[in-house]
Amino acid sequence: MPTTAPYGALVLRLALGLAALAHGLLKVFVFTPAGTVGFFGSLGLPPAAAYLVMLAEIGGGLALIAGTYVRLVSLALIPTLLGALWVHAGNGWMFAAPKGGWEYPAFWTLALIAQALIGPGAFALKLPDPAALIGRRTATAST
Repeated sequence: MPTTAPYGALVLRLALGLAALAHGLLKVFVFTPAGTVGFFGSLGLPPAAAYLVMLAEIGGGLALIAGTYVRLVSLALIPTLLGALWVHAGNGWMFAAPKGGWEYPAFWTLALIAQALIGPGAFALKLPDPAALIGRRTATAST
């Protein structure tokens, strides 16, 4: 019997990827990198963290949309969302609250965990597993 689960994983993956990409591009084109760095600094975070978050959101979003290394990328994006959860924790429950609430980053974090557990789903770009490539090279070199 055919299953629609791979298509459910695809829908989740695309939604997560588009959201991450949109948030990263917002930081680059609307808030600007300098503005994002300034905001991170106002929170007591190091400036480098702003650049890492922008890179993670844009690169992670593109990887999720393409379906590459979905489990790894989903897990790698979780610290970014936990940071957002920390920023919004004192603002209350609803994201419509002034300065945004904490439920959206919390939901997004749980959705990333779900994506990591279920995998890429349908129409994912299949790339070689880097660990497998390293293992093959090591095995070849030792013989």
